Amino acid sequence: MPVPSGQPVHLNDVLLDNNPGELWLRFRFIAPKIGSDVGRIGYDVATIDMEHLCQTLAVAYVAHHKLEPARVVISLSNKPIDFGHTAPDATQFFEAYLLQDSQCVWDGGI
Repeated sequence: MPVPSGQPVHLNDVLLDNNPGELWLRFRFIAPKIGSDVGRIGYDVATIDMEHLCQTLAVAYVAHHKLEPARVVISLSNKPIDFGHTAPDATQFFEAYLLQDSQCVWDGGI
């Protein structure tokens, strides 16, 4: 999927999660170039990509499936990880958004 940074990003899965007590729609992406080492895509750049993915993919997905999620979570991982599991050797970035008038609004309270 094209993102502003130009890094390769692939949709791994989409989860509808009611476990937080309300519907959270989770889009999980593999982004093998993220990380904190020199030459890797850091969190500051990845957040721009995550907002772009929310706006271009999640908004359309929600409209198409007529969903009303409380939150949309976009996550990037440098390698596949089963949902709910930890992988100390993996890099993962997450952002949560509220959908307001077909716009992704960063939810910094999470």
